Amino acid sequence: MRFLSKKALISGCVAAAITVTAGVAFADRSDWPRSITVGTASQGGTYYIYGSGWANMVGDALGISAGAEVTGGPVQNATLVEMGEHDFGMVTTGPLVQALAGNSELAPGMSHDNVRAVFPMYQTTLQIITLASSGIESVADLDGKTVGVGPSGGTADMYHPQLFEKLGLNVRTRNGGASDQAGQLQDGLIDAFAFAAGIPISAFSQLEAQADVNIFSYSQDDIEQIVAEFPELSAGVIPASVYSSLDNDVSALSLWNFAITHKDMAESLVYGVTKTVMENNERMRQIHGAARETLPENAQYNTIVPWHAGAVRWFEENGIEIPADMKD
Repeated sequence: MRFLSKKALISGCVAAAITVTAGVAFADRSDWPRSITVGTASQGGTYYIYGSGWANMVGDALGISAGAEVTGGPVQNATLVEMGEHDFGMVTTGPLVQALAGNSELAPGMSHDNVRAVFPMYQTTLQIITLASSGIESVADLDGKTVGVGPSGGTADMYHPQLFEKLGLNVRTRNGGASDQAGQLQDGLIDAFAFAAGIPISAFSQLEAQADVNIFSYSQDDIEQIVAEFPELSAGVIPASVYSSLDNDVSALSLWNFAITHKDMAESLVYGVTKTVMENNERMRQIHGAARETLPENAQYNTIVPWHAGAVRWFEENGIEIPADMKD
């Protein structure tokens, strides 16, 4: 395992005070890594902003060098944690289900038995943006078009192509980082950008500040067709309040996200990470609005992977019951 090896990472500090965990001393840090790395996704997406924020906050609170690394997203993050290459990662339930079953696109046959949950993050919403001048206003309008679907192996890349095919649409897809594909949309190199992230998506917000856009997701009829085949997906909503381009709430598909670590990560460190994030929601919401769902009670939505022992200790100390079959 590489947990005690030095890693190159992005480090930083948060200026805001961390009220509940700052100054907490751990008598024995002998089993802690020298620094911690959090696998996120591409720059411009929610994962990178959210992950960089909580990594820096945890580093400041626990007195350990911590930072985020750009990755291909949840599929890669699960494998990096399983192999001990990253200390923590961020995953969406869909790719995690595939990884646990040994069906990861990046590591076929690897069962990912060593992955453990740390804390609930937020729901990922499948969202699509187009330029208003394109006349594309719905998923059905994407037939025959070229659509960016984020980094290869990311949640958007995993789902959107499958969903387009299920709905009988002929869509050409391209991979790329969130910021890059937002630029490609503006330059007319792609007709739409279909992503999957917590809301608001930074790249979408930047786009709508620079051009007239349409933001939409899957219709209620689409959702009814899809959820029977993809039970990890559920009906969600994009509130009109999160994007200036929206006049009304928009129906959407969503999945839950969780922070993960390796089962052999130091229990006291995972306890400290869980404590820091779960007890500082106001600070988390300053990092990204999606953190409004980063709440202890949302641990109930993890029915997929066991919780790390350090996380279990914090949740149970704070009145959150963890089912016996979900404990490490």
